[in-house]
Amino acid sequence: MEIQYLIAYLRVMLKGKTMRMSMRRFTRITNGFSKKVENLEHAVALHFMHYNFVRIHKTLRMTPAMKAGVTNHLWEIEDILSLLDSN
Repeated sequence: MEIQYLIAYLRVMLKGKTMRMSMRRFTRITNGFSKKVENLEHAVALHFMHYNFVRIHKTLRMTPAMKAGVTNHLWEIEDILSLLDSN
């Protein structure tokens, strides 16, 4: 059971590192921060949409969403923007 806890912890830490490396608002407090929590929530949602649906991962040779069977095609930024327009 303890090894599963360690693996889960390491996966969370890796996701945090990925966010810090790709989103400026998580790198420094003084530069690129969100003044409103709502703006931060939107930025995180946009980051993970791009990470899971648009970005092809080297090890998977496809997006995580395609690997999980959530989608069968590579999304583009325009597809994400169309989701925003529909709301």
